[in-house]
Amino acid sequence: MQVLATLIPDLLIFEPKVFSDERGFFYESFNEQNFQMALQASPSRACTSADKAFIRFVQDNHSKSSKGVLRGLHYQISPRAQGKLVRVAQGMVWDVAVDMREASATRSQWFGVLLSAENKKQVWLPSGFAHGFVTLSETAEVLYKTTDFYSPEHERCIAWNDPDLAIDWQLEKLNGAELQLSAKDRLGVAWATIRG
Repeated sequence: MQVLATLIPDLLIFEPKVFSDERGFFYESFNEQNFQMALQASPSRACTSADKAFIRFVQDNHSKSSKGVLRGLHYQISPRAQGKLVRVAQGMVWDVAVDMREASATRSQWFGVLLSAENKKQVWLPSGFAHGFVTLSETAEVLYKTTDFYSPEHERCIAWNDPDLAIDWQLEKLNGAELQLSAKDRLGVAWATIRG
């Protein structure tokens, strides 16, 4: 598996080695040993002390979304903050992470990556990042591992279209499909109101 650094420290892209032939394909979607080594080799360790330790995943989530569905920007506050390892099993999404870490030199910066069943890329978001995606294919199934359990009372949402963040959601790739948000996501708060 190839590990690619991004412009935001500790936010990593994983590209698996895929074995394909006329029968189909095989790849290792997760290997705990390789994952832990990649985190330790990350050039910057701006994460919290908890993130510097062994990362343990406790929950797997699987969502299916129609074209134009935008989910996010979601995160959980301490003490239930979550790290996420995200991939797409079917379809294609534009996946976005926003650095919310108070002590980070890249706080308020966002990063976007195309995740698809075809490219099989995965993105690692340590705790301290908000996460969202928009579905660009007719449907998409997103799978992600989390380092803490879902906790509704700790869940928060930033407005997907916050002008201070100025995220390019690649909406032109929807080819006229209607943008769809949940009632909860329509109530996302302004970035300016977020405190670490």
